[in-house]
Amino acid sequence: MINYTEKIPNNVDLGRDRVLQRALEHWQPAYMSWWYDMGPNESHNYDVYLRTAVSVEPDGWAQFDYVKMPEYRWGIFLQPRDEKRQVNFGIHKGQPAWQEVPGEYRSILRRIIVTQGDTEPASVEQQKMLGMSCPSLYDLRNIFQVNVEEGRHLWAMVYLLHRYFGRDGREEAEALLARRSGDTDNPRILGAFNEPTPDWLAFYMFTFFTDRDGKFQLCALAESGFDPLSRTCRFMLTEEAHHMFVGETGVSRIIQRTCEVMKENNVEDPSDVRALGVIDLQTIQRYLSFHYSVTLDLYGSDVSSNAANYFTSGLKGRFRETKLDDDHVLSEAEYPVSEVTGDKIVTKKVPALTALNERLRDDYIDEIADGVGRWQRIIDNVGISFRLTLPHKGFHREIGNFTGHFISPEGEVLTEEAWRKHEFQWLPSAKDYAYVQSLMSGRVTEPGKFANWIAPPVRGINNQPLDFEYVRFN
Repeated sequence: MINYTEKIPNNVDLGRDRVLQRALEHWQPAYMSWWYDMGPNESHNYDVYLRTAVSVEPDGWAQFDYVKMPEYRWGIFLQPRDEKRQVNFGIHKGQPAWQEVPGEYRSILRRIIVTQGDTEPASVEQQKMLGMSCPSLYDLRNIFQVNVEEGRHLWAMVYLLHRYFGRDGREEAEALLARRSGDTDNPRILGAFNEPTPDWLAFYMFTFFTDRDGKFQLCALAESGFDPLSRTCRFMLTEEAHHMFVGETGVSRIIQRTCEVMKENNVEDPSDVRALGVIDLQTIQRYLSFHYSVTLDLYGSDVSSNAANYFTSGLKGRFRETKLDDDHVLSEAEYPVSEVTGDKIVTKKVPALTALNERLRDDYIDEIADGVGRWQRIIDNVGISFRLTLPHKGFHREIGNFTGHFISPEGEVLTEEAWRKHEFQWLPSAKDYAYVQSLMSGRVTEPGKFANWIAPPVRGINNQPLDFEYVRFN
């Protein structure tokens, strides 16, 4: 018998809910089996300096200590309930927020939760081998923190499935542990979560681009009229911020180190830069273009009746819905959407209700552009004349209006032949991946030491020094 208050920190009164306890007693061993099978490779006996959430209070959601990852306390936390909260958009606007699942929305709400839940274990699976090539103990600790929190986010979604969806929910929770990233027979639901994450540059790009998609999806779900989902997502967002921090600062540190080496040795040609054991800026650009374009597909079709139904039903809102200045019903509003007509990309207005995916994608693009601008300043400050750019939103897309078209990073409509000629100027080639991985053939585990291809961070975790022993190998 598991002592749930001790084993699973929570604020959902788990100790009193016998039905939920029984469901989790069945699921928890399967989860641990999944973790041992698909979690970080050869890491089960390490003592890792991790933060653990033990409550939603400011002093409780980030307790730091050494812990072995299989003993991590994956908790279940919802933001405290606001008794006066209402449904803030759609046809139920102004009604009290739902504390139980509305019967007519049961299946689509379950699908929303399952799709979000499926991304959490997927990214752990994608990152399984990266600990074996870490550039420092600081970075190893950070990827392990991301991994255990993705695990906790899976627990958060599984709690909702078990608590509110009965047998269907239990079956879905089991299926979340059965799928595998990249598996040909039983892959993860969303395409980006079946892509390999073969090296640390890919990991940092993933946590910058794809975890930021997670942030925007969670923000939209945090507006939900189904209050337990809203409260769950609001707490998850506090942890998601760290994942994006890991990504943005990781790429920043790679750029900084490359620029330092370029300046010190007065080289610019990519082959000369590579000869010095750092990642050339052109390769960083190609990784950026790949991860950005793959992540844009996660928002779905530009015009979507599903998105319209989610909004109209009050299940999934827009980014910062309550701060937007409109009627929150959108029956008359329009929104611009791009499509390919002949050899041109044209913009047309469509009903805003059907363009909610595109609106969320545009909100995301604005925030991504700010982050890329911060990376650019590192290059500018060193005095190197290289520009990082975001490709056109139609570049390398496989979902939505640009599917089947060949769009250059500048937004030109090309023939397939013309696009293929330039493909590996724009996207990473097998040689690029091989080079980047060659830099990561071993791992750096001496406290305070960093691989040659990445600069140290500005500061340590939780005010610890950079030479702190973030991971102890036992």
